[in-house]
Amino acid sequence: MRAEKSALFLALIVLGGCATAPGRPTISNPVIDENFPDPAVLKAPDGYYYAYATQGEVGGRMQNIQVARSRTLAQWERVGDALPVKPKWASRTQDFWAPHVSLHDGRYYLYYSAKPDAALVDGKSGLCLAVATASRPEGPFTDIGNPLQCGEGFINIDPMAYDDPATGKRLLYWGSGFAPIKVQELAVDRMSFAQGSKPAELVRVIPDASKENYQRLVEGAWVTKHGDYYYMFYSGDNCCGPDAHYAVMVARSASATGPFETLAHTTGAPNSVIVEADSRWIAPGHNAIVQDDEDRYWILFHAVDVRKSREKDSDAVNSRRVMLVKEIEWVDGWPRIKRASNEEE
Repeated sequence: MRAEKSALFLALIVLGGCATAPGRPTISNPVIDENFPDPAVLKAPDGYYYAYATQGEVGGRMQNIQVARSRTLAQWERVGDALPVKPKWASRTQDFWAPHVSLHDGRYYLYYSAKPDAALVDGKSGLCLAVATASRPEGPFTDIGNPLQCGEGFINIDPMAYDDPATGKRLLYWGSGFAPIKVQELAVDRMSFAQGSKPAELVRVIPDASKENYQRLVEGAWVTKHGDYYYMFYSGDNCCGPDAHYAVMVARSASATGPFETLAHTTGAPNSVIVEADSRWIAPGHNAIVQDDEDRYWILFHAVDVRKSREKDSDAVNSRRVMLVKEIEWVDGWPRIKRASNEEE
């Protein structure tokens, strides 16, 4: 049985093509055929799914936080810049990364990372975790006026807010910079860490140079509960550029704050990957998970199309990350990408 499970998760996952089934949206990937990296998703009360992405140039102008929306997950329309005004502490820089938006009591909270103006004069000043709020899912969001947390390099990136249904605690996951993915409790205001709380390390890097290892760097955590477990989807190890080597991995825990066991540790597979490259899509990763009205699970993530790996000739190779959507199914207590019988490769 252990060998059979290992073989199951070693199988290469096909990313492209169309999937159709009665009552399900027709997905033709990519669903956003433009640079839209690090997508996060929110199902809002207005009936739309909102996707938020790292900064990008749209129509010749830079958007700090890109936003698109869809009623079906299949067809998407852009709805502008969620953060049109830079925060005062990052007004002269242009690094706005990996947003996540949550809704609580009629207020929308945007968590993101940005390079502070201090980094322009201090070489040790790295990216900061930040918070902004709005009354509508598309924004405009207004930064709270100060970063949540700063540090060196790019450790403080990829925030994901999650309310634990078991404890009611407000949690924030984040991390990269060759450091572990962490979690810490947020205060009631959701704009600061809870007094006396400390970060806990959840998933650590694996310093192994083998090609099968994507966990030399870990980032992009997304947590969701299914059955008895909390599942953390995360990505590694190199998102883009000529040496792009990136994939989606998964770990699970009986608690939202860990300890988490990886797919590899549990099944004996050589790694914890559930989405990796194929002949069309390379460096897939930095995913988000959403449930539709029929409780089906969908994964949104970016990948590089080998047929068009950059927007402009002057851009770096493998820098154009488009958005894909796939359905998830659950097998033996673990998620995997569902392949429809009529899906094209």
